[in-house]
Amino acid sequence: MISELTKLELKDAPQEVGDILKEIPEENIEYVELTEEAVNLAGKYITEGVIGGGKLVDAEHIAIATINRVDVLVSWNFRHIVNLQRIRGYNSVNLKYDYPLLEIRSPLEVITYEE
Repeated sequence: MISELTKLELKDAPQEVGDILKEIPEENIEYVELTEEAVNLAGKYITEGVIGGGKLVDAEHIAIATINRVDVLVSWNFRHIVNLQRIRGYNSVNLKYDYPLLEIRSPLEVITYEE
């Protein structure tokens, strides 16, 4: 699943990061949107103190993934997303408002290598 937010962030990413996305066949990509529900949930992450208001886009990424029930959200953002304290915070807000737990991992945790 890829959102418009992800596509915007990839514009400034290193070439090799953008190239990884190009390797995924189009039929395997599902595009998801920033809905009003996601905006509201992102606001809850901020008001509950999980993440600061200056990081709204990061909160929106988490909310979009939660609402769309992604299997795993993968990110290189260790400060605001792939961070044990924040993951616990996002998930506590999710549970409080009847959303599912969200699995958040770094790319190194989901890449498989052939021997």
